[in-house]
Amino acid sequence: MENYKKLCIELVLSTCLVVSTLAMSTTNFTTDQLALLSLKQHITSDPGGSILANNWSTAVTVCGWIGVTCSPRHPGRVTQVNIPNMGLAGTIPPDIGNLSFLVSLDMRNNNFHGVLPERMVNLRRLRFIDLRFNNFVGEVPSWFGLLDKLQSLLLSRNQFSGVIPKQIGNLYKLEHLIMSYNNLEGGIPKEICNLTMLKSLVLCSNHLTGSIPQEIGNLIKLENLCLQFNSLTGSIPIGIFNISALQIFSLVRNHIIGNLPPNFGYALHNLEEFVIGGNNLSGVIPRSISNCSKLARLSLGQNKFTGKVPNSIGDLRLLEVLDLSENDLTSDQSESPELSLITSLTYCKSLTRLALAGNPLNGMLPVTIGNLSNSLEKIYARSCRIRGSIPESIGNLSNLIVLSIFDNALTGSIPSTLKGLQKLQGLLLYDNNIEGTIPTNLCNLPSLSTVDVSHNQISGTIPECIGNLTSLRNLHLGFNRLASSVPRSLWNLKDLLELNLTSNVLIGYLPPEIGKLEVVMLLDLSVNRFSDSIPSTIGALENVIRLSLARNAIQGSIPESLSYLLSLEFLDLSHNNLSGSIPKSLEALIFLKYFNVSFNDLRGEIPSNGPFQNFNPESFISNAALCGASRFHVKSCETVAEHRLKHKRNIRIIFVVLGTATVLSAMAFGFLFFRYRKKDIVSSRRNFSSLMSKPRFSYNELFQATDGWNNRNLLGLGSFGSVYKGTFRDGIVLAIKVFNLELEVAFESFDAECKMLSNFRHRNLTKVISCCSNFDFKAIVLEYMPNGSLENWLYSQNHFLDATQRLTIMIDVAYALQYLHHGHSTPMVHCDLKPSNILLSQDMVAHLCDFGISKLLSQESSFTYTQTLATCGYVAPEYGSEGLVSTRCDVYSYGIVLMEVFTRKKPNDEMFGENLSLKSWILDSLPNAIVQVIDANLIRPDKSSFSQELNCISAIMEVAMKCSRDSPRDRSTMGDVLEELKKIKLLLSALDRED
Repeated sequence: MENYKKLCIELVLSTCLVVSTLAMSTTNFTTDQLALLSLKQHITSDPGGSILANNWSTAVTVCGWIGVTCSPRHPGRVTQVNIPNMGLAGTIPPDIGNLSFLVSLDMRNNNFHGVLPERMVNLRRLRFIDLRFNNFVGEVPSWFGLLDKLQSLLLSRNQFSGVIPKQIGNLYKLEHLIMSYNNLEGGIPKEICNLTMLKSLVLCSNHLTGSIPQEIGNLIKLENLCLQFNSLTGSIPIGIFNISALQIFSLVRNHIIGNLPPNFGYALHNLEEFVIGGNNLSGVIPRSISNCSKLARLSLGQNKFTGKVPNSIGDLRLLEVLDLSENDLTSDQSESPELSLITSLTYCKSLTRLALAGNPLNGMLPVTIGNLSNSLEKIYARSCRIRGSIPESIGNLSNLIVLSIFDNALTGSIPSTLKGLQKLQGLLLYDNNIEGTIPTNLCNLPSLSTVDVSHNQISGTIPECIGNLTSLRNLHLGFNRLASSVPRSLWNLKDLLELNLTSNVLIGYLPPEIGKLEVVMLLDLSVNRFSDSIPSTIGALENVIRLSLARNAIQGSIPESLSYLLSLEFLDLSHNNLSGSIPKSLEALIFLKYFNVSFNDLRGEIPSNGPFQNFNPESFISNAALCGASRFHVKSCETVAEHRLKHKRNIRIIFVVLGTATVLSAMAFGFLFFRYRKKDIVSSRRNFSSLMSKPRFSYNELFQATDGWNNRNLLGLGSFGSVYKGTFRDGIVLAIKVFNLELEVAFESFDAECKMLSNFRHRNLTKVISCCSNFDFKAIVLEYMPNGSLENWLYSQNHFLDATQRLTIMIDVAYALQYLHHGHSTPMVHCDLKPSNILLSQDMVAHLCDFGISKLLSQESSFTYTQTLATCGYVAPEYGSEGLVSTRCDVYSYGIVLMEVFTRKKPNDEMFGENLSLKSWILDSLPNAIVQVIDANLIRPDKSSFSQELNCISAIMEVAMKCSRDSPRDRSTMGDVLEELKKIKLLLSALDRED
């Protein structure tokens, strides 16, 4: 009986324990569910409304919700909330702090905003936080320092401000701290150096100041240290050079001083990238750098290094990029006058880019230059005091794209072996002492776009085969000894942008075919022996900015057709045998700044209006029969008798005018009265028309339109400046792009380029209306797009685009690119196609913008550089940070954007790395698993046409793959792309109608 009682008591106690446990579990389960429901309520945009709206509900257990993982040991307790890449927008509520078992929180690549709630401090089990690519603001919370189990804290690409809290130094288990691309200020707290488990410290692209903490050498497991694009000062702590685990060290564009230590490479056996360009470092390059046997990228450019370049750099057998440019380095010539550095680099079989420009190397190019890596694409060696001849062996570098060795002391001739450089695009040999002739086999280089051999001693003739170079855009042969006539085939290069033949001994006449150079912007034929007259077909050169025919033996009159050259800024016809008068029609050349017809045999009146109001007497001297205004220091055009006759006629006119004044006044009053009543109707049209056709805006007009550059009118900040919304007095709204003049680019041709770009007119291009330019201010005025950019619509909290809308936008972009590539005689290459450069009008019509920035800001006239233009992730593989571009590069970028638009995944998303890219990620899903990579909100699985719509999107991704092939020649043209996408749109539209 007693045993029976004991058994009953045990059963009662067990039952109570189970009930208690269940009750506790139910309570905890409800807490976690309520916390996530609160998060759902704070989401203001869930594109498509079919992800969280239909799944995160009490009808489904919380452990079955999308993105939610529960603990196997603690039933019902949420351990992971992973909702990346869903296009969600909203804020994080304080209730999120109730998820006390949470280990992983991944909300990257959404549009969450606001500040992080302080109650997140309760998430003491958190090991992983990824909030990258959102819009969080405020300071980085100091309470992060209490989450002592944290291993990864990823906050890059937000709007965090303030200082880095020193409390982060309490996270002793932290392995990855990534806070790049924010607005952080202040210094790097030395407490971070207590995080001895840290592998990645990425703080680049902020506003950090002060010095790098000396204690950073304590981070012995550090693999990636990125501090570039800040304002750090002081020297590099010596301890960094003892971190044997270090793989990547980037310190570009800071204000660092000091030397590199002699023992540089003794400990850095795993170093792969050492990039410290754009600082103020000095001293010598240590020989021990050769111990960094895994080094692939060594960039020391734009510093103050001195001494000899150690030949031991050649021991870095995996080296791909070597940039030593813009220092004060010399070459070791103890054994030979040749540049021994070149010979030492022949062991670097992966080298693709060699930049030595701006160093006094003072030596000769060795024959061994032909033994450099067959992968070598670019050689930059301008202003290096290189002497001697160019070795014939250079023709072995079959993948060379750019050979830039101008401003040296080279002699000898241009080697005929250059015919082996079939991929060569830029040949820059100017400012040397090269002799001989122009090799005819240069005509066999199909990709050649820029040839500049000016300022040499080249003789002979211009090869007749020059017309074979249909890719040629810039040809500079000036200041040589070229003789004979210009081959007629040259005038057939219809895409030529610059032709400079000045200061040679060329003879013959200017043929009518000169008018075929329809897109040429610079034409300089001065200081030669051309004769005969100027052909009237020269009026076809509508884009020419600078035209010089000075110091020849040209006869005849100045053709009226010159008045068609509306972009002209510089016109020099001096020192010829021109006769006749100066056409009054030249007054229409409103951008003309320099005009010279001196030393000719011109007669008649000098025009006095338009640009002629600004010319001085020197423009007209030694023309005995010219007359005009006294400011030109020429005789008056009227005789005394003619003056008296005109005076009498004026008296009569005055009496007539006085006699009719009353009648005219009455008529004018009546006219103004009725006109005033219609003013509101007519004025907006008239004012808009005048603004849209306005050739130039003043600074004050733009200043007033933006309310003094008020931040409330700021539309965005870009790589080259700021964009403002401008409201003019008559209510017209335009966009104003103001350029940052501190950029290391040139603006010499800004006005002309702006004028040229305003001639580009297409439904899908943002109209360039006008410009404003003076010494310390440059801006272009653009059509305003009220719906913002495609990027905003893809990633914003308040917008959503369905599949048909996205495809329509990309078709619009394809039309724009097709026009840029084929709508003019010379293709316009955009250089920076990405969603932020695709703007949407009120009617959601896509307009491509910034299509001329590559020309407005080109640093050298010889060819288009893309160092600051192209955006990482969208760049075609065939050119790097200083590479040449082509229309095929735009096609590649278009393919990448097409992928991004339908996946809502940026190509530079941090999920992508060496082994995975946006392109390969999508490629692996085709054709049957595309649903795994596309934007989850794009197609509803419950639609009857679900599979057909998936097939359409698969077809779109196939088009994107054709655009983004590695080989430029294998890529589609924009015409092919348009045809394919329009067919897919017809299918999608039909499916939409069925639903």
